Amino acid sequence: MCRWLAYSGPSIALEDLLVKPMKSLIRQSLSSNQGVVTTNGDGFGVGWYGDRSFPGIFRDTLPAWNDSNLLSLSEQIKAKLFFAHVRASTGTSTSRENCHPFRYENMLFMHNGMIGGFREIRREYEQLIDARYYRHRLGTTDTEAFFLLALSNGLAEDVPLALRKTVRQTLALMEASGSDEPFHMTAAVSNGDAMYVVRYSNDDRSPSLYYAVSGGVEIKDQTVHFSDGDCATLVLSEPLDERHGEWVAIEERQILFARGGMTSVENFAL
Repeated sequence: MCRWLAYSGPSIALEDLLVKPMKSLIRQSLSSNQGVVTTNGDGFGVGWYGDRSFPGIFRDTLPAWNDSNLLSLSEQIKAKLFFAHVRASTGTSTSRENCHPFRYENMLFMHNGMIGGFREIRREYEQLIDARYYRHRLGTTDTEAFFLLALSNGLAEDVPLALRKTVRQTLALMEASGSDEPFHMTAAVSNGDAMYVVRYSNDDRSPSLYYAVSGGVEIKDQTVHFSDGDCATLVLSEPLDERHGEWVAIEERQILFARGGMTSVENFAL
């Protein structure tokens, strides 16, 4: 499984969350506390929204802790909304095309989890993807397939509705194949304006997920400090420090929405 974080709020340097905290995402790539595996070294990726209507992405196959380009870029890039992901493969190859986040036009998508028995249902699954999106299939991961199917289901128009439909289709194919493996998902979606995050599984054992809302984020002595207010939302697989009272767990089958200083968490019922 993987580790990731998503941020929306006042512009900050990527290094403030990827590098500086005592349990930064880059440190989690080498030593994760709450992941299924300790090391997430099968590549990494960052996606950020700058002055253009579509996001930039930087992905590579090196472990995040061993890529000097990532460290240099994170010092220079500031963004009001960005995703970052460190990968632990669940079976597909380590390639740039298989690293998260995935991008289509103004949309970003990243994921931690698995579609149980995906190899057995891959052909049927990909047949559900609209041809205009399938031609953008570059890798082999179940995550990319899920993203393209969600786009086919109207992700750009209604994120919660498209995610629900895609999860239902996924579970139906898994059941039809007789798979006894689980479906686990913590996923983040953005169009550059709003951010959606969902935690869902069919066995109530989806990967960990937390969030914090504040007026801003500052790192002091490797510890995350939140200022008063509600214009910044940070969602992540596991906390960046040991201030446990600052981080709120997103429960199973919940969806978080963040936009323009408003954050809400609701049930994600199929």
